[in-house]
Amino acid sequence: MDYNLFRTFVLISLACIISSFSSNAQVDTKFVNEFLNIGVGARAHGMHGSVTATTEDVTAAYWNPAGLSHMDTELSVSAMHASWFGGIANYDYIGVGKVFNDRNDSYGSATIIRMGIDNIPNTLNLIGPDGSVNYENVLEFSSADYAFLLSYAQRVGGRRSGLTMGGSAKIIYRQIGSFGSSRGFGFDFGAMYKMDNFQFGIMARDITTTVNSWSFSLTPEEQVIFERTNNAIPISSTEVALPKIIVGGAYKSDDRQTFTYLVEGDVRFSTDGTKAGLFSGNNIGIDPSIGAELGYNKQVYFRVGFGNIQRTLNETSSTDRSLEFQPNIGLGLALGNFNIDYALTNIGSVSGVLVSHIFSLTLNIRD
Repeated sequence: MDYNLFRTFVLISLACIISSFSSNAQVDTKFVNEFLNIGVGARAHGMHGSVTATTEDVTAAYWNPAGLSHMDTELSVSAMHASWFGGIANYDYIGVGKVFNDRNDSYGSATIIRMGIDNIPNTLNLIGPDGSVNYENVLEFSSADYAFLLSYAQRVGGRRSGLTMGGSAKIIYRQIGSFGSSRGFGFDFGAMYKMDNFQFGIMARDITTTVNSWSFSLTPEEQVIFERTNNAIPISSTEVALPKIIVGGAYKSDDRQTFTYLVEGDVRFSTDGTKAGLFSGNNIGIDPSIGAELGYNKQVYFRVGFGNIQRTLNETSSTDRSLEFQPNIGLGLALGNFNIDYALTNIGSVSGVLVSHIFSLTLNIRD
């Protein structure tokens, strides 16, 4: 073990955590860019996102860009689709990763994420000025959130080094029909360290904060309808996503065995003031999760994860709270150059029925 590199990893982790707590907590920052908290790839979802220390494919651009340096392919393409709430909301992802320099394991990737609700009826002009109803005036629009990530990672300290670092620059675009849109820009940073069978990772999301600027363009006629129906007319505003730090540690068996396994625990530190986590305060939230993966002959994988641990109010008492959590499970198949992954999860619901089906497909092209 190289103690200098390990010390470097620890210092980077401490610096990221300190920077997240020193952010301005007086800004209203709750639930900003929530679609970016969902995650990509069915493998990670099967482990409830506990992959900060072990993600080593093209989806690492989202979970921890430092993991891109551990990819063993010349080119990798991954895609995911998830449909929720009876098909009302759709989440789509595609990522492309390519080796830049195999001497220092440097990789780059491009990622596109979209979450949207389509075919929303626009009933602003349903009722005319004379009170008549005309259904032909009902048009449809979409409300969609987009994220574009450019990521880069490389090994630090030579081929035998266990330390890798990476970062992502991301552009956010959010649109609500022709009524309003928002643009934002931010950075993520990640680091990983491997030490025998142990792996450690840290991911600093929105490390410099991500600022979204909203603008709205309602016609004078639409503004009149808003006023007539006692609805507030939206005005230009700014949202700020404060840093979130995810720290992970894992133990991974030897890959040369017929049966392989890994167990990882992650802890997410947030400073946006939400209080749904297991440990939370006015300006801090601490959310733990754990995931495990069992593999057979590097071809078949079974995964399980637990997270979204919350103290919820008792239905019969407003003072008593009960502890609830969300379980996820997943399966994976490695078929030559293709990886097919599936996860069963109930994103957005605590103690609910597992009804969210997530599929992802990865194509790996080797030399």
